[in-house]
Amino acid sequence: MTHILPLLGPLTVPLFVVTVGYGLLCWVRPFRPCRHCDGTGRTTGRVTRRPRPCRHCDYTGLTLRAGRRLANALRRLR
Repeated sequence: MTHILPLLGPLTVPLFVVTVGYGLLCWVRPFRPCRHCDGTGRTTGRVTRRPRPCRHCDYTGLTLRAGRRLANALRRLR
């Protein structure tokens, strides 16, 4: 057990920093650009190639981040 302890310190600090950083990002900027329409809110049809509203983001160009979706779900459980 004592041989593993020195290895845990350098591994947990970066993981903690990344987790806290992503949590702060989800708090400050809960929305990210939609992956399907690249944040424009418009996409093209498969056959006609005519621009149409993006159905994934409801024509806003933004979707919730996964971390914010998790935070909202945990808040609703309480």
